[in-house]
Amino acid sequence: MYRYRLKEIREDRDLKQREIANVLHVAQNTYCNYENGVHEIPLHVLIRLSRYYEVNLEYLLGLTDDPTPLPPSVRPDI
Repeated sequence: MYRYRLKEIREDRDLKQREIANVLHVAQNTYCNYENGVHEIPLHVLIRLSRYYEVNLEYLLGLTDDPTPLPPSVRPDI
């Protein structure tokens, strides 16, 4: 389910897969495999994406439609 949200949020911000892959320090084809559901995305990568996009993790996972991020005092450091 999250792969649709990953693609949607990336395209809404006019970003290319290559740009997000660079943010995550992974190869573009690795990120493409995350978006296409070929590989499970590691939790630390999901957390990094939620911070990059400034949305909460549940939104990124498709569990809620509320993108409001957690306040910094509640977020774990990763």
